[in-house]
Amino acid sequence: MPMYSTIRKIKNDSERNRIVEKLLLLRTQLDNQIPAKTATDTLLLATWNIRAFGDNRSNESLQYIAEIVNRFDLIAVQEVAANMDGLRKLVSLLGPNWDYIVTDSTEGTAGGGERMAFIFDRCKVFFRKMAGEIVLPESKLIEKKLQFARTPFCVAFQAGWFRFILTTVHVYYGTSNKENERRVEEISTIAKFLKDRAKKEDENYILLGDFNIFGTSDLTMKALEKQGFYIPDDIRENPSDLGKSKHYDQIAFKLKIDANMTVYSEEQQHAGAFDFTETIYQPQDLNLYIDQFDKKYVDEKTQKQIESYYLTNWRTFQMSDHLPLWIELKIDFSNQYLKNIPKTRVT
Repeated sequence: MPMYSTIRKIKNDSERNRIVEKLLLLRTQLDNQIPAKTATDTLLLATWNIRAFGDNRSNESLQYIAEIVNRFDLIAVQEVAANMDGLRKLVSLLGPNWDYIVTDSTEGTAGGGERMAFIFDRCKVFFRKMAGEIVLPESKLIEKKLQFARTPFCVAFQAGWFRFILTTVHVYYGTSNKENERRVEEISTIAKFLKDRAKKEDENYILLGDFNIFGTSDLTMKALEKQGFYIPDDIRENPSDLGKSKHYDQIAFKLKIDANMTVYSEEQQHAGAFDFTETIYQPQDLNLYIDQFDKKYVDEKTQKQIESYYLTNWRTFQMSDHLPLWIELKIDFSNQYLKNIPKTRVT
């Protein structure tokens, strides 16, 4: 449960009351759209590119981000800044049961100094003491000369019966061409790399993050699917940008598990993208926040220009220009295991 004690300390009555009102609306939306957490039956896994996530959010926005993150058990976060104060504040708001694992910051213009992180609830998720960034051997370099723009981050976790290696990516964007060649090659390379690993290891692989995929029929998506990764329909069908037109973020699976132990069922489990703008930082909320804008975005600007700045810039740096993409996985296979015992014999 997120920590709300800091809200009481806000001296401005209108600000404090607004945050309480918006949090109650957000909680209702989460209740209606995200399955309830369970103690042992399911894992709620998410990925969220939180735009340029450094020490640059208001306390109000951090409270909203914490409320959303808290509804999941494990979440991969991209675009964490080199300055980790924002991440630390977020985890502090989540409470003492939460922890995080984060990469070093990425050097170079393509990497933008970014980190990637996993934030997880230790009441549900166990870190299996293995973490590392994927560095390609010379024979597998992208365009025969390059490493990934941002190094994929691999961590071993366990939740209930389900043991898995989770890899998060933030794939090279480059140009606005939906089938940018380097982007296609990065996706193909990481998917093939993990496919080859999965062949040699008795591990379940989940690949998730910001792939910068524009559409599900693009070469970028086909590069992921070509390596045999399974993408649930509810993930494929939900755009993850604020404009709901791009499929930037994805969650894909390469599993080695008994056939009768189904981690995700299209009929029984749920997945989707959570649109926080239905309740917070809505278009009609502009006047609630206009006093917080830099004057250069307000003075001598038309109402339309101010509205555009609020919707496409200001609020995206308070929350994000991406929506959290999430999935519900089954992690309790006790019944299936017990039913298999009569069919096996110890010799």
